[in-house]
Order: sequence, then structure tokens, then C-alpha cells
Amino acid sequence: MTTNTTTTLIRNATAIMTGGDGRQGEATRLAGPDIRLRGDTIEAIGALTPRPGETTVDASDCVVYPAWVNTHHHLFQSLLKGDPGGLNASLTPWLAATPYRFRALFDERRFRLAARIGLIELARSGCASVADHNYLYYPDMPFDSSGILFEEADRLGLRFVLLRGGATRTRQLEAELPSALRPESFDHYLADIERLAARYHDDSARAMQRVAVAPTTVLYSISPQEMRESAALARRLGLRLHSHLSETVSYQDSARAMHGMSPVAFCGENDWLGPDVWYAHLVKLDADEIALLGETRTGLAHCPQSNGRLGSGICPVTELAAAGVPVSIGVDGAASNEAADMISEVHMTWLAQRARVGMVAQPAYRGGQFEGGAHAASVEEVIHWGTAGGANVLGLGEVGRIAPGYSADLAIYKLDDPRYFGLHDPAIGPVASGGRPSLKALFSAGQRIVTDDALPDVDLAEIAHEARAAVKAMLDQVQG
Repeated sequence: MTTNTTTTLIRNATAIMTGGDGRQGEATRLAGPDIRLRGDTIEAIGALTPRPGETTVDASDCVVYPAWVNTHHHLFQSLLKGDPGGLNASLTPWLAATPYRFRALFDERRFRLAARIGLIELARSGCASVADHNYLYYPDMPFDSSGILFEEADRLGLRFVLLRGGATRTRQLEAELPSALRPESFDHYLADIERLAARYHDDSARAMQRVAVAPTTVLYSISPQEMRESAALARRLGLRLHSHLSETVSYQDSARAMHGMSPVAFCGENDWLGPDVWYAHLVKLDADEIALLGETRTGLAHCPQSNGRLGSGICPVTELAAAGVPVSIGVDGAASNEAADMISEVHMTWLAQRARVGMVAQPAYRGGQFEGGAHAASVEEVIHWGTAGGANVLGLGEVGRIAPGYSADLAIYKLDDPRYFGLHDPAIGPVASGGRPSLKALFSAGQRIVTDDALPDVDLAEIAHEARAAVKAMLDQVQG
């Protein structure tokens, strides 16, 4: 907690959503209407009197949310949106068509630009904490992709968790790719984890920088022995573990063919389940896998837009949550999610869970017992998953809630677009109505990093020009 005595008073909010889950009497919303920040901490909530010299923010006609916590991204893909070659492909052919085809074309300048675009996109949606699953690593790499990510997040004032991806072996589809994409040695991978942990990792409850051990896909990217060794290193260093799992049916087929068991059971056999582990996707699961994930308190990064875009399916989030699985939300990479921001992601989360449950409804004459799935996910649950839920899987115990003593991470939305006019309950607008509400302010650890949709020293027109030039140059290269 900071010793900074500077205070900011957010006044007259129309609604305040807390990020709480409603259990054991925890409030999901507060009347406020005011919130006082002291340094990087929420000090008080209620009907508060301004103090002499105190900075004030008028939140009239605005709703206040905890800043979103994004638990799974691939920021470098921000320059790979809408690639026609992969637009109508499912996961495996899409991997070959888009990320693997372009990955070798990322030099330091393009990688930095892509990271900047993705982080700005997230910030303007009200996200202040980003976990990026970076897998752009190879032997003798001429630039430090990890360092660039930390630098760009710090420049914007965002909390950043590096999910250090990479692979020590490759899938067949990578066999013909350029030498710049060959896998790392396992010794180098472990050594780099130790380097990054020593330089960046902070294990405090509201850390601004963290590192996690995150081989790209445990089923394909490393061996079972390496899984066990990487898990042991992570736990010795106090790092969390993350990877992709069960995104499509191919994971089920591969795990059965290679190891004679389900993907989740395979991870359990190799020390990759537990409250310090979370997986992206978990779309295709059997009932026993859901039970095992719940028993071990292994977490989820739910990425509904990417799963929809690739035709992978809809993760059974409500069943996982009921089983005890910690749930969070991630936007995944922009190459499989052309709008990699948290507002569109939570809107999709809310709708998709209801649609998924409704899909199994049957008429009464066939034994059906319900009409639809509108009970499947409330707006309050979705907000919890995208804020406090995300902080939980990242181990950030003082982040993700609007409550005294928590980190001052808040998004103030001004619902001034016609899509929000006529709402009986303005508090639900950012999730239920979708779009992108105007961001009056985003506070990250008490610092106001967005004001009226703008970030200091960020020229969107110039970045757009750079992005168009970078995409054209990459297309020229790959076609040539």
C-alpha cells in the first residue's frame, strides 16, 4: 500500500459495480455515489464530502466498474487481424495459415508496434491488468520480446503479467517454417524463466509486474518430463503456470492417442493441475475432467470470441464455476479475435453462456423441463469473472474489486451513445449493451491513465499509419 497521501474523489456515480460474486453476503453493487482514492488505494465509498484541494472527477451519468483483468492474450497478433487466409479456418489450419505463416516476419519494431496497439485497445476498453501469453521466442533471437512487453505496458501505466510461452518441440505443421521459428532448448527455456523472474517478478498482492511459466501448449510444445520439471521450477520460484488446453476436439484425440487419457488427466499426471495453474479455453471437456479441474481448483481463462471465430465451440463456464473452478476472461490473440478488447469479450461471455444452455432445451413432450438458458450467466457474474475472477487466477489478492483497501483500478464509463439510451438499469450497460462505451477515466493503481478515451502521448492517427504500413510490408514479404 502506498504512502502517497494525494487523494482523488470520484463523485456522483450513477452506479458502482464492485466485482464481487455475491456469495456470503458480498455486495455486487454499491449505492455510493462517491469513491475516494488515496494514492494507489481505494480509501472510502459512500456519500463523501470533498476535501480542500482534493482532485475531483465528476461521474454524473456514469457507471463505475473495477478495471478489467485480461488473463490471456497474444499481443503480437495485433498486426494479424482479419487475415483472409485464416478467416474461415478452424484452429489447426488457422495456425498454419496465419500466426505461423507471419511469425518469422516480426522484427523488434513490428513486435513493439503490435504490443502497443493491443495494450492501447485494452486500455480504451477499461482494462488495467494484462496477462500476455507470448510465444515469440527462438534460439539466437535478435531482440528481447519479453522486455519489450514489460516496457510497453509500463509506458502506458498498465499492470502486466508475462506468460512466458515457447516450445521445445514442434507440431508437424511447423516443420517447413523458417529456421527463425525452430524450438528452444529446454535448458535455455528454464534459464530464461529464471532471468525474467529475477528481473521482473513481484509476488505482492497488487504487483505491477509478474512472470508465469507458460509453455505454449503443454500437450504439444514440451514433453511430459519437461512439464514436471517446469512445474517444479515454477513452484520453487513462486511463479504460476499457464497454457492452452482442450480448445478443440483435436486435444481429446491427441491426448488419447499419445497418452491413453484425457487432456486434463494427462496434465494431472504431470503436475500441471492446482490453484496455481490456469488454462485458456477448456472448450471440450468430459464430466470427469470438469470434476477434476474443480477438485484441484485449476483455473480457466475463458475466451469466447476466439472460440466462436474459430468454430471451436462454447466453454461450459457455468458448469466449471459450479464445480469450483476459478473463472476469468481473456481476449486471446487478435488474429483469431478481430476485436481484442474486454468490453466485446464480456458481452460475448454473457450472451454465449445463455445460448449454450438454451441449445440443449427440449420441448415438454420430449421430456424438456425448461425453455431457455437466460438463467445461465448474470451480468454480475460476468463482471466478477472479468475483474476479481481474473485477479484471483493471477494471484493478485488486492486487485479486481471496488472496496476499501483494494488497488485503485477503476473504469468510469459514460453511457452517452444511443445504444445505452433507455436502459432501466444503467449499471449493466457496458456488458449487456456491448459496443464500446465512452471511457471517461481509467485508473490503474491510482494513476489516471485514460481521460475521455485518450491516453497521454498516444497519437492514434500516427499509430494507425504505422499499422497500415507494417501490414502492407508483411504482406509484400509473405507473398514474395
